[in-house]
Amino acid sequence: MVWMVVVYLGALTLLFVSAFWRVDPLTSTVQHRWGLQNFHTMLQDPVYRKIAVRTLGIAAAVTFTDIVLAFPLAYYAARFASARVRSAILVAVVIPLWSSYLVRVFAWRTVLQDNGPADWFLRNVLHVNSLKLGFTNWAVWITFVYLWLPFTTLPIYAALERIPQSYLEASSDLGGKGWKTFRHVILPLALPGVVAGSIFAFSLTLGDYIAPSLVGNTKFIGNVVHDFSGVANNVPFAAAYALVPVVIIGAYLLLARRLGAFEAL
Repeated sequence: MVWMVVVYLGALTLLFVSAFWRVDPLTSTVQHRWGLQNFHTMLQDPVYRKIAVRTLGIAAAVTFTDIVLAFPLAYYAARFASARVRSAILVAVVIPLWSSYLVRVFAWRTVLQDNGPADWFLRNVLHVNSLKLGFTNWAVWITFVYLWLPFTTLPIYAALERIPQSYLEASSDLGGKGWKTFRHVILPLALPGVVAGSIFAFSLTLGDYIAPSLVGNTKFIGNVVHDFSGVANNVPFAAAYALVPVVIIGAYLLLARRLGAFEAL
């Protein structure tokens, strides 16, 4: 508790306070003078609004895609697979986490670049023209989906595994067919796990800046924060812009808590 208060909450407090400071345009030194100029710039400049919307859109798309991919896999592993197959599936899901984050990002950069393996597969196997996915937002989306899929799958699997078989039998005895049982029994009970998995995919995408730098060609919120806190030496504006994902994640966590997602973590 002391560690969380001092380090985590202390850092957030300093981040919040720094957002109201300013940088002297002549000396480039931080002036501890309170003001809203950083937030005014952030809201008035269309570039920063566009970057925030782009980041939020990619994060939402990655989250939705990971849920769509993870749910069938987790459902099969939890409800149908034998013990041996279930173990193999879980190991396959976790294995990518054993390698370096940068190795996985560079692997997708190699796969999706022009004249790379993806282009070769499209031309020689599917006989279609190259989609030119390298260094685009599509490449960022694909990379993020791959990176956070294990974090989405495991909470969903845990939620599905905890559903008692007697609930499904009771639904069947009361006339519930497969789809009706899934919609009225399985999905509501698995929803906390789905929301818990979405927390990881959404928050990790929202704050990441390395993958967009390596496989994309546009700026994300993390890239702006990195640039202003480093090269531009404008820590107050970087702090103000960093509050955007903090506020979004805070609202998302409050919604997730109401849906019982923390019980599935």
